Amino acid sequence: MCGIGGIFCHPDKSIAHTMNSIQRHRGPDGHEVYSDDNIALAHTRLAIVDIDGSHQPLKGPSQEILVVNGEIYNHGEIRSHHKHYPWTTKGDSEAILALFTQSKLESNHTLSAQDHSNWISKLDGMYAFALWDPTSEHLILARDPLGIKPLVRTQHEGSMLFSSEHKGLRADERHIPEIDHIALSARLAWEYPLDATTLLKEVYQVRPGTVEVWAIDQQGNAQLFDTAIHHQTTITPLPWDPLQDAHRLLESFTVSVEQRLMSDVPVGIVLSGGLDSSLVAAVADEAAHRAQQPVPECWTVAESEDNPDYVAAELVASSFNLTHHQHIIEREDLDGAIQNLVWHGEDLDVTVAFFQPLFQHMNQHVTVGLCGQGADELHGGYPRYKNIPDHLQLVAQRLESIRRDDIAHLSSKQWGDDPRWYAEHHSPEHMSNSLNDFLEFELNHGQLSNFQLRLVDRHSMAHSLEVRVPFLGSSHRTSALQLPEEWKLPATMEEKLALRKASSVSTLPTEIVNRPKLPAGTATTPTLLAAIVDEYQHQISDLCNHYKPYTDVFKHQKELALGLGLFEAMHIIDEGRTKKTSSIDQLVSEVLL
Repeated sequence: MCGIGGIFCHPDKSIAHTMNSIQRHRGPDGHEVYSDDNIALAHTRLAIVDIDGSHQPLKGPSQEILVVNGEIYNHGEIRSHHKHYPWTTKGDSEAILALFTQSKLESNHTLSAQDHSNWISKLDGMYAFALWDPTSEHLILARDPLGIKPLVRTQHEGSMLFSSEHKGLRADERHIPEIDHIALSARLAWEYPLDATTLLKEVYQVRPGTVEVWAIDQQGNAQLFDTAIHHQTTITPLPWDPLQDAHRLLESFTVSVEQRLMSDVPVGIVLSGGLDSSLVAAVADEAAHRAQQPVPECWTVAESEDNPDYVAAELVASSFNLTHHQHIIEREDLDGAIQNLVWHGEDLDVTVAFFQPLFQHMNQHVTVGLCGQGADELHGGYPRYKNIPDHLQLVAQRLESIRRDDIAHLSSKQWGDDPRWYAEHHSPEHMSNSLNDFLEFELNHGQLSNFQLRLVDRHSMAHSLEVRVPFLGSSHRTSALQLPEEWKLPATMEEKLALRKASSVSTLPTEIVNRPKLPAGTATTPTLLAAIVDEYQHQISDLCNHYKPYTDVFKHQKELALGLGLFEAMHIIDEGRTKKTSSIDQLVSEVLL
């Protein structure tokens, strides 16, 4: 796991070094820069595989330069199929160079984006990478199929800048962050950033499952030359029989956990007590045996010992005789966590403040964690899936309540080449009420990549901890995407029915298999979060009045008003050059001046 960054066209090596400094929390084990007349590449490393080797940027046999964030789980298989490649490391990232080199050797022309998508599709892992090919003078940017690892970019005066976090872009003084109010409106209505948007103007995400080829135009400036999709998430239901298929579904998940134990450093489990993280713990012993790795220990945080999550996690850990680290979150633990949440999270959400103390405690013992993220998106776990028409109506009402002249843009079919959007419009009233159609929309338009996965990535990496998501492993993902609707969310039973059937053939306690879905954050620290909203009710009221276009939306999402105020204070005011240590009250006061 790492932080990457770079400047293509008119590069400045000092900017690349500053990118490393800004993103050092993502990788404290090494900070290197490569530069030439066309590009500067930055890499800050968290050493997990091949600890003493695999320093980046990596150099290929034809002077290609590569920086990678993530893990390639099938790198051993790629090595076995490319024995003639001149390997220089024992790490996983070099597998990218091996596939690229082979593709060049087999081609009699300069590789197109589609050519690149063909070899990139052979990677099995979570990744975002930048590969500079000096022969063609092309820069290749690519991101894993579901966007587990982040990659954002912007352009200034002929240069294209990219980084793992949008904070990294501020290494270039030309980049002055401004709020993108259309993107913000979509975020407030849909509850997550849509498509390629961030909350900042002209800062876009490289689309998950996509490769971009950048070239130098006739004026010597960066140009997006070509793009191709190497993976598109589609739901293709097939018949499913629990008597035959529950074991297969469980096995697909065990394989995914086994893969994610690939590490030369200690691995732990984020154990919330919910079905998803509990299933990780349930298969941990078998997966560790197969991977020939130690059985991971577990970490749980909650606001009290009688918290339902805390009690459930304790039951799971004791059932499997797993070493269990537990921590009670006190009110003072959240005083700085809220500011850290907004600074590192690069969003408005303040309900998962428990992530900060959780990952801080884990980092004292392990460098890698496994979590249950992704299960709800694949298996239909969120409450809104039970009544999609009502949810879409709520989205439409929020959009209607936002008092901005440009809000109609979100329903327009005239977007042209606007790089923010993947579809010609996002009109809730025109969306399908089918569960599988809606799941597919959320998987491809930001619910997973721009919200849930962003939360885990930013807040774990804030503490130099890599968190992996076995539910999104190719083995389990393939099986889950073939489930029919009635085995995800039946009308008369709990959500994620097929997953519960698979869990029931494990040795997971029955009360955990049948435990209903609870919202993260509010389930873990319900009274603490309520106390924070109450404590800052006057500031929240002032912020609601300050952000007049969004006042009606904030009436029912008060914590987001506080989140937006803190986001503006930390990321916009003073150009967000440095992390502020001011109190919440002081930060809000800066916005209201």
